[in-house]
Amino acid sequence: MKNKVHLNFPSLLAMSVAMASTMLAAPAALAADAIVSGVVRDGAGAPMGGVTVSAKAAGSTITTSVFTDEQGAYFFPPLPAGTYRVRAQAVTFETATGSLAADGKAKQDFSLKPMKDFVRQLPGDILLAAMPSETPDDARMHRVLRSVCTGCHTASYVLQHRFDEEGWSRILGWMKQLNVYGVKVDRPPQDVINYNQKELAAYLARARGPGESSMKFDKMRPRPSGEAARVVFREYDVPVNPEAGLPDKTTTNDGSDWALGTPSGIGSTVHDSWVDRDGSIWFTSNVPQHVSSVARINPKTGEIKNFRLPGPGGFSAPTHGMTIDPKGIVWFNVNTGKGGLGRIDPKTEEIRVFTPPEGMMPTGGATTVDYDGKGRIWASAPEGALMFDPVAEKFSEFKSPTFKTPNGNGVTYGTAADRDGKGWWAEMALDIIGSGNPETGKSSELKLLPIKSELDLLSPEARAFYDKAVAPDFNAPMPWQQGPRRLGTDKNADILYVAASWAGHLVRVNTKTNEMTTIPLPDPKATLPYHVHVDSKGAAWTNLWMTDQVARYSPADGKWTLFDLPTRGGEARYVSIMETNGTAQVALPYFRANKVAVMTFRDEAAMQAARAAAQ
Repeated sequence: MKNKVHLNFPSLLAMSVAMASTMLAAPAALAADAIVSGVVRDGAGAPMGGVTVSAKAAGSTITTSVFTDEQGAYFFPPLPAGTYRVRAQAVTFETATGSLAADGKAKQDFSLKPMKDFVRQLPGDILLAAMPSETPDDARMHRVLRSVCTGCHTASYVLQHRFDEEGWSRILGWMKQLNVYGVKVDRPPQDVINYNQKELAAYLARARGPGESSMKFDKMRPRPSGEAARVVFREYDVPVNPEAGLPDKTTTNDGSDWALGTPSGIGSTVHDSWVDRDGSIWFTSNVPQHVSSVARINPKTGEIKNFRLPGPGGFSAPTHGMTIDPKGIVWFNVNTGKGGLGRIDPKTEEIRVFTPPEGMMPTGGATTVDYDGKGRIWASAPEGALMFDPVAEKFSEFKSPTFKTPNGNGVTYGTAADRDGKGWWAEMALDIIGSGNPETGKSSELKLLPIKSELDLLSPEARAFYDKAVAPDFNAPMPWQQGPRRLGTDKNADILYVAASWAGHLVRVNTKTNEMTTIPLPDPKATLPYHVHVDSKGAAWTNLWMTDQVARYSPADGKWTLFDLPTRGGEARYVSIMETNGTAQVALPYFRANKVAVMTFRDEAAMQAARAAAQ
């Protein structure tokens, strides 16, 4: 069946709508399966547990990764026969590589050697934890670094480099005038960076300058074990943005080899992603390019099919947020001239675009899309949220009660919807959670409290300055802010979880009573949550975009489980879970590394079967 596009507004009906579907070549899997296994040891011959081992076939766009068990052994699930590049990696150790022809059973053992200068290899949480914070002055600068200097990128990207004080000051001078995409904008400099620039540059030079470093690497996190060491990752390469100006249309670093450090993100196109009921992987793209608005990945071959809608300036219509409703329909926000909603039926590939009427807010901001318990779709809007009824094909608007303030505007970041049909959104710059009630048509809000320990670090002069400071956007918070970013609801209970990015915790909200409680992450000063997705069992999943990890919180026992991602500096900005036939697939889009990862689970019985197959 041919792809169909329907546009429900007159201005676009008159347009010549082009939707191009492009198949990007990827090798088909061969019929025979290969069983690849091995053992990883250190230089003394001792087995190493929790080591990341990755395999990628020649010419393929799919990388499969597993972890070693307590005996240092690893076992891949059956792989298509072929010639594989295999890589073993562990923090503070050199990358070890091998090549093997996998046809039947194949073994590849590794011996890892300690790395002398491992800073460039580290994830953002370890680098943040190593920065000095013992004195009150250092603690203040640590907080400023954690907020304004990582508002748009992971800490590992900036801290992998060394500069003297003048160099760091120049970098800060640029940062205070750039937007989230690194583009200089016509606005006053960021007040927080401007106020702290001299002291922050000196702090950074002491830690990451040309001389002896003040960093202390005594908080290396443990390698994966137990359930976290039994998971399997499949990472799918996405072609780089052809508008990025790269001479050979490729990147020299995609985060696969940790020794190369965190990638720059140039050429990346991926933002949100989901796995549909049939296992296909969908993702959005919010950067200027001509190829795609949304795309689908074949999970077996890595083939990518692009779906293009015309957007402003001749580019593809940009997209950002995405969800898949209980009927299996893919929903996403899209700007074909005014921000609206797109709908794709994966089975027919029919696309429809719905745009809010004149006078109503568009979808926009850092848009998130979600469905409620009544079958309606909610999306972020600049000053609140929009609700769309797919049956009546009608939008409803809910505006934030507090938006414009002397210290900045409350542009909406994430949006979520609960089982009763209410919508919720985050005003990240103002520490406000908004909600819209379709039954009354009214909006209300909850205010998050300032972090007292951060306020206590400020001098009277600093407090006087911050009272008048202005946050130009949601990526430039004040030092005491919690920073509610993206949200998620339990569709089987009256619970909303908010990823308080700058505070390093989740905020749990009772959607009936508005009662709020705080759930700290394992290391609140270094593990920063971005989005929350609640699975069918009530567990809250959050992508720790600074740490190259995804975390699961179990409310039954109050415990966190952290799963390491195979790519360094991927900067996942979303997490989604598709549960079908008793299995779960966790999708993680790598915004910076331009890949989509899918994590699946193996229980101990599956591991025993893998061991037996390898023998």
